[in-house]
Amino acid sequence: MGGACSRKRGEVNEESVQRGAAAKYFKTGSSKWLNTSFRLGAKNSQGIDKCPSLIELCVHKICKDIDKFIEKYRTFSMLPRDISQLIFIELVNSHCLNETSLEAFRDCALEDILLGEYPGVNDSWMDVIASQVLSLLAVDLSGSDITDCGLLHLEDCINLQNLTFNYCDHLSDLGLEHISGFSNLTSLSFKKNNAITAQGMSAFAHLPNLLRLDLERCSKIHGGLVHLSGLTKLESLNVRCCNCITDTDMKPLSGLSNLKELQISCSKVTDQGVAYLKGLSNLVLLNMEGSPVTAACLGSISGLVALSYLNLSRCNISDDGCEKISGLVNLKVLNLGFNNITDACLVNLKGLTNLESLNLDSCRIGDEGMTNLAGLVRLKCLELSDTEVGNVGLRHFSGLRSLESLNLSFTIVSDGGLRKLCGLTSLKSLNLDSRQITDIGLATLTSLTSLTHLDLFGCRITDFGTTCLRYFKNLQSLEVCGGGLTDAGVKNIKDLTSLIHLNLSQNTNLTDKSMEMISDSKAGSGSGYVGTNDPDPESLTNLASLNISNSRITNSGLRYIKPLKNLRSLTLESCGVTANEMKKLQATALPNLLSFRPE
Repeated sequence: MGGACSRKRGEVNEESVQRGAAAKYFKTGSSKWLNTSFRLGAKNSQGIDKCPSLIELCVHKICKDIDKFIEKYRTFSMLPRDISQLIFIELVNSHCLNETSLEAFRDCALEDILLGEYPGVNDSWMDVIASQVLSLLAVDLSGSDITDCGLLHLEDCINLQNLTFNYCDHLSDLGLEHISGFSNLTSLSFKKNNAITAQGMSAFAHLPNLLRLDLERCSKIHGGLVHLSGLTKLESLNVRCCNCITDTDMKPLSGLSNLKELQISCSKVTDQGVAYLKGLSNLVLLNMEGSPVTAACLGSISGLVALSYLNLSRCNISDDGCEKISGLVNLKVLNLGFNNITDACLVNLKGLTNLESLNLDSCRIGDEGMTNLAGLVRLKCLELSDTEVGNVGLRHFSGLRSLESLNLSFTIVSDGGLRKLCGLTSLKSLNLDSRQITDIGLATLTSLTSLTHLDLFGCRITDFGTTCLRYFKNLQSLEVCGGGLTDAGVKNIKDLTSLIHLNLSQNTNLTDKSMEMISDSKAGSGSGYVGTNDPDPESLTNLASLNISNSRITNSGLRYIKPLKNLRSLTLESCGVTANEMKKLQATALPNLLSFRPE
């Protein structure tokens, strides 16, 4: 399904999740963490610049002239701790912290040293970090070159509550010994460590107040979970993508009655191992994606009345045994994607009236099964990609008035069925990636004015169809990649001033004129990068991501997008654009551009 221009997205193999400071997870990843911090020139809830406080101005001035300040005063220890903390945070965020400026924070009683993915961090930094002693509550050194010897410096920081050492390749069992005395520790994370073993995990037994433990992608911890049996306060355990974890590793967890979150996806745990979880009555989240369990495991967890999140994607689930799922009446999120279930299984979902998110991606279901979803009036997110659902099935959606996200990509839905969605005015995200959708179908959706994300990737949308886009003034993300657009169609897109992400790839007739209209700039005819463009205040100046690959864009067209100062990603593959010109554009006009692909 979907045609040559379409592409299947969201198929996340957990073994391929990539490390990175900007995004450690693909867009279907289970979790996202957002850091909020001090920023000069922040905006209020109405998007209007607010006046910075006196403290903010002072911190900004100190950080701007950090070298002069250190040369004159050498230390921040004379400042109140809160001010020193703000200065530290700002130096980290602006990437101005180095070993010299770090020394100025010695004995400053900082509470948080959060240096995850910060370049250059190694054991030589640890002496200053540890000098905070009893004040130090949280340390994040993810992605650093710290070693076991470096951890030894922290031994006197006995009030530590949060430690994060994700992607630290030089830490081993020896390093774990150095943290075994932190009895106040509540959160500990060692993601993707291939040196920690079951023997080293014995150090965890001495952390009685531990609430959260993250050992995702640790490949040698089989047998080590036995050391957690005494951690009765533990609420969250993540051993995702630990392929070494088997059924026997589940037995020590059976007594952890306070456990609320358990992630064992991509492990070797079977139905037999899940049986050990029967007594975990407080379990709220259970993620078994990609594990070799069957529907028989539902018998073991059907009594977990607190369960609200269950992920069984990419398991061996079939219709036989699925009747037990009907007992999980408090489920809010259920993922059954990529399983061998049919419409017969969906009968068991009728009573799950608390469901807010349901994923049936790539299951063998069709229109008949959709009758069982009609009563799920709290449903906000429904994933039906790559199923046999068609126009007839959509008639059962009329009562799903809470629906905010709907994915119908790679289904057999056509233009005639889309009018059945007109009443779903709460929809914010709609994916229609299919060659069967045309301008006619798009025209029936103009009542969905709350849409912020619209995916028409493989749809056969032409310039005529883009006239309908004027009804979607709130769009932040738009993909129209079916090959039917010319520069005239782009003219109808340029007024969508809320757009942040725009993908117009595969439209081979787009020229430099499209680049001019996207920014609506009054660029000169020269090919240089000197001078100023005057963007229309109603142009797409909010764009952070732009993709016009496989088009007729040339180097000459690059000058038009200089006004797009918020642009962070620019993709122009298979165009007449060279890497040299892209680099010139980045250096002289678009300083926020982090990634570009010219060829």
